[in-house]
Amino acid sequence: MLTKNNFRAALLGCAAVALLGACSGADGVASPGVGAFVPSPTAPAPTPPTTPTTPTTPTGGPAADCPAEFSNVGTISDKRICQLPSTIVGNLVVPKRDGTIYSVAGRTQVGTDLGSDPNSPIAGRTSGILTIEPGVTIFGNSGGDYLLVNRGSQIFAEGEADDPIILTSRANIAGTATENSIGQWGGLVILGRAPTSDGCGAVTPPNIACEAQVEGADAFYGGNTPTDNSGRIRYLRLSYSGFEIAPNNELNGITLAGVGNGTTFEYVQVHNSSDDGIEIFGGNVNIRYIVLTGNDDDSFDTDSGWRGAAQFGIVYQRSGGGDFAWETSSRGTNTADFFTRPTYSNWTIVMRENSTRDAVVHNTGHTARVYNTVIRHPGNHQCVNIATNATLNNPNGVEGNGPLYRSVFFSCAGGNGDGGAAGTTPATDIPDATVETLLTHPTNVLNGTSTLTGGFINGANENAVTASTFPTSLNAGVGLGTNNTFITGFLTPVDYVGAVRDASDNWYEGWTCSLPGQPTCH
Repeated sequence: MLTKNNFRAALLGCAAVALLGACSGADGVASPGVGAFVPSPTAPAPTPPTTPTTPTTPTGGPAADCPAEFSNVGTISDKRICQLPSTIVGNLVVPKRDGTIYSVAGRTQVGTDLGSDPNSPIAGRTSGILTIEPGVTIFGNSGGDYLLVNRGSQIFAEGEADDPIILTSRANIAGTATENSIGQWGGLVILGRAPTSDGCGAVTPPNIACEAQVEGADAFYGGNTPTDNSGRIRYLRLSYSGFEIAPNNELNGITLAGVGNGTTFEYVQVHNSSDDGIEIFGGNVNIRYIVLTGNDDDSFDTDSGWRGAAQFGIVYQRSGGGDFAWETSSRGTNTADFFTRPTYSNWTIVMRENSTRDAVVHNTGHTARVYNTVIRHPGNHQCVNIATNATLNNPNGVEGNGPLYRSVFFSCAGGNGDGGAAGTTPATDIPDATVETLLTHPTNVLNGTSTLTGGFINGANENAVTASTFPTSLNAGVGLGTNNTFITGFLTPVDYVGAVRDASDNWYEGWTCSLPGQPTCH
C-alpha cells in the first residue's frame, strides 16, 4: 500500500511491531476484557459438536456455556462470549449456537508457519484448519485483536447469502458503532506460499526463496507454489477493522499475502476499515463478487507481483473518508522481470463527492488489464492516474505500454486521465494528455454522463457500452506466461459493463450492508 503516496517497507522487523508486543510470542497483543463475566450455571456444558450440527441450547438469553475448545469470557448483548484459542492446531469448528457469540483476543493464529516449501515444512511447526459455520459472528475487542492464517494452514468460512459469517468489532455488537466508526479491531490476514516479488534478495522471482514479513504482524508469506490452497471464504462480511501498528505499518480489513489460486475467495464485503479494505501482496489468488464500502484508505490495494483476476466488484465510498478506490503497484526485487499484473473486470467504482483523490492510481511499473468497468467520480478529480513513468512505459507491456483499458465507462468531473505523482515538478510530471491517449480506445466511453441508479446499478448509458471479450494468451494481455488458464478459466464472459447490470442483478443482496438500499452495518 502507498499511504499518502509513500511506499511501505517490504520487510517489517520485530522493532516495527514491538509496540504491540508481537515479537513476544504467538498471542501478540494482550486484549482487555471482552465482556462482563457472568459465572456459569450449575448445569453441565453442552457436548461440543463433532460435525457441523447445531446443538440444543437455551433460547432468549446467553447459552449455558461454551464448547470445550473455547473459553467462556462472559456475556455481551444477551449472548455468551466464547473466545477462540490463541493458536488453532488440528481441526476447530466454530459452530452456530443459540445465545452464543465468539471473540478473538490478541493475535489468534491458525497453525504455525510451516515455511515456503510444502515438500519440506519447518520442523516442529503444526498446521491448523479453522471451519466457521454459516451465521456465526466473531468480534475483536480492540485494534490488536485479529485473526491470522499461517502458511500451510487453512480457513473454511463459508456462509450463505441469507446467513453470512460476520467478523466485526465489539462496539458493533454493543450497538455503539456509527457510520463513521473505523479501526475498532485488527481484521483478517491470510498467508500463503504463492510467488511474490518481496523478500527475494539476490534471487530473481518467482523463487521459493522469496518470502517476506507481512505488514501488521510478525508472520511470513511467499514461496513458489502458485496453486497453494489457503481454504474457502464465501459470503463473509468484515467491518470496523484496521489498526496502525506504526507509521506505514497497518492491519487492513483483509490482507491476502502470497495466497495461491487454489484458494476460493468470493462474496466478501469489507466495510469501514481504517486502512485498506482488501490489500493483496503477491500470489495468484482470483477473487470475485467483492463489496468494499466506507473504507478510509484505499478500497482495493494490490502489490508485490500479484497475478490474479478480480471480477464483479463494487467500491462505494462514504462521505467521511476514503482515498483511492484502487491503488495498483509493483514492489520488490527485479520488478522489471516480475511485476504486478492484475486483471480486473466488471467493477463499479463510486467515489465520494468530497474526495481529494483520483479514482484509480497505477504506479511503480506494474501492468494492469481493466475490462468492462464503470468509474464515477462526482468530485473535481480524474478517473485514472498514471503516477510513474515506469508504469507508463513498462517495457513488458503488450498492446502498447502501460495499463490497458477496454470497454470502460469514464464519468469523472475532473476528466479521464491524470499524469504524475502528487508533488512532482512539471519537468517530471506525465502530461495528462498522454494518459488520455492511453485511455482512448473505440471500446471506451470517455467523459460519459453517469446514469447509475440506486447508487451503483447500471443505467441506460452504462448498458449502452459494448462489453469486451477476454484475450486468451499473454500477447493479448492476460496471464502469467503461457500458463494463464487459472485466469482465463476463472473469468466469466459477460455482455455488459459494471458490477450490477440492472435491478434484477442482485448478487449483493442479503449478505451486505450499508450499500444504498441495503440495511446499515451499525
